[in-house]
Amino acid sequence: MIRKAEYEDLDEITAIYDKARSFMRQNGNMRQWSNGYPSRELLSYDIEQGTLYVLLDDFGLYGVFMLRVGDDPTYRVIREGAWMDSSPYAVLHRLASSGRRKGVLHEALCYASLFTDHIRVDTHESNRPMQNALLKEGFSRRGIIVCDDGTDRVAFERIST
Repeated sequence: MIRKAEYEDLDEITAIYDKARSFMRQNGNMRQWSNGYPSRELLSYDIEQGTLYVLLDDFGLYGVFMLRVGDDPTYRVIREGAWMDSSPYAVLHRLASSGRRKGVLHEALCYASLFTDHIRVDTHESNRPMQNALLKEGFSRRGIIVCDDGTDRVAFERIST
């Protein structure tokens, strides 16, 4: 089941991000989500905006992601490539799994596909597991974008027909 996150979920959500950071470090991604990112303040803002979602089953939360339908300012400029087209899209950010269940990306993408066939995602250059998972889900690498913090991210896009 997928639902919008609630403030009462914050402790479980931050625990999921802690596990995701640990997974990243174990897989050679030493820079992404450093210094406690995403912060409780950012997650609270996402909850307030209605853009943070959780995946849950009978045992509790096992995944979290941010989904926004509409323009993302960090995607306006892309270098070393180009977007497939300029049609309206959704962005998926801050996807994380507790590791208890597989397929969190697939479930999040199925949910996002309820709103649009055009989805954009970005990830750190060192996040090879996520890049491979995106390619398996039919995304193509489109180029490099710059995040709010000034760091580069590899951008991916999928338009389902």
